[in-house]
Amino acid sequence: TGTPSTYTITVNPTPTVTIPANIAVCNGGSVAATNLSSSTSGTTYTWTNNNTAIGLAASGSGDIAGFNASNTSANPITATIEVTPTANTCIGTPSTYSITVNPTPTVSVPANITVCNGGSLTTTSFSSPTSGATYTWTNNNTAIGLLTSGSGDIAGFNAVNITTDPISAIITVTPTANNCPGTPSSYTITVNPTPTVIVPANITVCNGGSVAATSFISPTSGATYTWTNSNTAIGLAASGSGDITGFNATNTSANPITATIEVTPTANTCVGIPATYTITVNPTPDVTVPGNIT
Repeated sequence: TGTPSTYTITVNPTPTVTIPANIAVCNGGSVAATNLSSSTSGTTYTWTNNNTAIGLAASGSGDIAGFNASNTSANPITATIEVTPTANTCIGTPSTYSITVNPTPTVSVPANITVCNGGSLTTTSFSSPTSGATYTWTNNNTAIGLLTSGSGDIAGFNAVNITTDPISAIITVTPTANNCPGTPSSYTITVNPTPTVIVPANITVCNGGSVAATSFISPTSGATYTWTNSNTAIGLAASGSGDITGFNATNTSANPITATIEVTPTANTCVGIPATYTITVNPTPDVTVPGNIT
């Protein structure tokens, strides 16, 4: 019987790797460093990334350093990270997880709006290239007849301006999609006032008398005027625009005659409230005398 000799057979395990759960982050968001681990001592790791658009290199070894995620498109993008462990020269089973980077949503708002006091604004519907976007909005001037804030589209409303000058509100709309707040966009709503006009007091003049030029004024800057005359027999045209030039009144009848002058102001394309005054022209009286008396 000889002397026994021995040798060993060592079987190394197939290493595995523990990876994080799938990650979702907004464009520009910070992705924390990924520390990989294995139940097999001394395991090392290599990894690949199938979509470098997220802001991560195509491949590397060891843990994955933190980085700022990127997505310049309008829709979510996803990268698959595949991690392969190696221990004791044995290559393990790869494991994968995903990093989804949601875009920064944008919103399309209407062009600036101008409307007259009392004018109707239709419903404003917002849209975004990013599917599923929702919207919140703010209004910095509730005097136009719109609430200070809201969500979703803006329902139609009647614009208000009780002042004598135009007023404006800035509507700022912020989109949100996939839990990511987007870039706000703004537009303005300008509400022009209903202009008024100041007319003279009623005028009474004798036939042949001079009626001075009439200059109209309005509290609203830039107002223009049109006017009508209900009785041209007084010596004034039936209608005109701007101020009324002076004229000599006429009345060829035996009784007083009256004309109603109606003046309508317009400012910023908004037609205002007409105002009226009258011009009364008294006749030149005559007298009938008897014939000579003997």
